[in-house]
Amino acid sequence: MTTAEAERPGASGSSSSTANQRGVSRVLAKLSHSLAEGEFYEAHMMYRTLYFRYTAQKRYEDCLDLLFDGAQKLIEKEQESSAADLCLLLLDTLEKRGPIAEDTDNFQWVPRLGALIRGLSASTVERETLIQRVIKWSTTVHGQFGHPALHKLIAHVFWTEGNIESARHHYLLCQDGSLCGRVLIEISQSKGFQSEVDLFVVQAVLQQLSLKDRKTAEDTFNEYARYHPKLLRHEFPYKEPLVNFLYFLFRLIDMKSVTGFRALRKLYDPSLKRDTSFMKYLTKIGILYFDEQPEHVHTGAPGLGGMFGDIFNRLMQGFEDEDEEQSRPQQQRQRQSANNELD
Repeated sequence: MTTAEAERPGASGSSSSTANQRGVSRVLAKLSHSLAEGEFYEAHMMYRTLYFRYTAQKRYEDCLDLLFDGAQKLIEKEQESSAADLCLLLLDTLEKRGPIAEDTDNFQWVPRLGALIRGLSASTVERETLIQRVIKWSTTVHGQFGHPALHKLIAHVFWTEGNIESARHHYLLCQDGSLCGRVLIEISQSKGFQSEVDLFVVQAVLQQLSLKDRKTAEDTFNEYARYHPKLLRHEFPYKEPLVNFLYFLFRLIDMKSVTGFRALRKLYDPSLKRDTSFMKYLTKIGILYFDEQPEHVHTGAPGLGGMFGDIFNRLMQGFEDEDEEQSRPQQQRQRQSANNELD
């Protein structure tokens, strides 16, 4: 390069960019060779090198494509630990890039990430961290609980592995009530007794209602009540008291009848006491759908664990914080009324 070219504005930057590009090209060539020769550790290190170069240059799309392709290739070669590391770097890149205006691009990573999770075996130590990170990323672009399709993909992974409880938690968040009902039927038949046939659907439906997902809750109920072979009747009135309880609960939610809701709880109180978690959910349902005054209860729901338990407990805590704020004006009015009566 001549002196005149060096002094020309942008000449130095252009030269640096060209050199960087040549450097990246050399690493890519070595990377391809290492993969072909089975030198997977070297390939893994070169993927990491390219990740740092691309993100430093804010070439996020190139970085995402590289890491996704690399993770798939390493999974195919049964190098799952290295593949999982690339998956986590992919999540880092998505977080650094941030959400973009076109939601189609945000969504396209849902099936891609689901495919990567599916490719990792349950014995891969990093997979649980990856699942948690993927859901956390999804909540930043797809709403409070993450994308329903993502939960469905994760649920399928757990289900095929026989991890029924983890699968159930994610199915409850996939916003597919018909599927959720069928899954609950299978769980009930394989894990439960005849006397528990109603408990499986009641717990799930009350959880979904507590998560403000009325439509999915009713679809879950309808699927379960219509097709469970061990239910003695498949239409109202049902033989099982708690199944009737759910039927009446949906009707009262439509009517917004707090008096009816309280009467219903009292009528079915003996049956509801079969599971101590039911009262916790019903307290929140009363607040959400019937504008009942909140009661101060501890957070945490029996029988919930892992990511779903964390989500549910955070939501419950949020409700209680809101409840405290809403109750203060009411308490102040009550104190003022008492003072006026004393005067």
